[in-house]
Amino acid sequence: MSAGSTRAIIAALLANAGIAAAKFVGFAITGSSSMLAEGVHSIADTSNQGLLLLGTRTSRRKPTEDHPFGYGRDRYFYSFIVALLLFSLGAVFALYEGVDKLRHPHELSSPIVAIVILVLAIGLESYSFRTAIVESALIKGDVSWWGFIRQAKAPELPVVLLEDAGALLGLVFALAGVGLSMVTGDPVWDAVGTVGIGVLLAVIAVILIVETKSLLIGEGASPGVLRTIVSELANGEVRRVIHIRTQYLGPEELLVAAKIALTPSLSTADVAKAIDEAEARVRAKVPVARLIYLEPDLDRATLSKA
Repeated sequence: MSAGSTRAIIAALLANAGIAAAKFVGFAITGSSSMLAEGVHSIADTSNQGLLLLGTRTSRRKPTEDHPFGYGRDRYFYSFIVALLLFSLGAVFALYEGVDKLRHPHELSSPIVAIVILVLAIGLESYSFRTAIVESALIKGDVSWWGFIRQAKAPELPVVLLEDAGALLGLVFALAGVGLSMVTGDPVWDAVGTVGIGVLLAVIAVILIVETKSLLIGEGASPGVLRTIVSELANGEVRRVIHIRTQYLGPEELLVAAKIALTPSLSTADVAKAIDEAEARVRAKVPVARLIYLEPDLDRATLSKA
């Protein structure tokens, strides 16, 4: 994982830990269901950042006989667990609490305390979100933010981006709920804000579950990267690529397996040299292609025409 990803995760972890404590103090004083839902949300986010850091550490383990390709997918596994926690611990709890308070609303005590805490939390969360944006902008290139979330092979920054965006919107929902309850004297608005937080977290969790599941079960190279690999392989003594398969074993490790058609009548030494040169060309253009397996074959399509 890049240093930028680590900085974004640590910034989010520290911000969420402090925010969680403040929110629970606010709930204890005001009894606001929005504050409680946001407190649980921040606890979930803090745990999630810890899981992302754990996944980064365990993914660095050396290959073993049972796992000859290493543990790079640990990062995908822990990101998937993060999405499940966000749904079960954050969304489900907020929805339950919101619906319960809609059915049995109660007056808020000292709502101004909740408002002060939420405003301060928005400031801290904005800092965390800005850190994630700055670090993501360095690697996302020309793709849109949604495209970056969909296409990124390293899961940490997209996860932190979505979590921070959800946290900021959730704080706005909570602030609106508490504020409207204070202005109108109707505590039902606090419950409405809590339900809004639950729905928001559920949507973000589902997006993360879909994306991290795709990475976990194995994604191939993007069309652009695949074209580059094929182009670099089909040079020199390699006439063409007969077929090719790729799969990410981790965010920085791409497996490439291909059957290539070589120039006929090459000696064994020349075949080995052609394969080594083809691998070197691919790695020069696509550094993450660390594992390359090439199977030489005759260009039967050309031979059949001869």
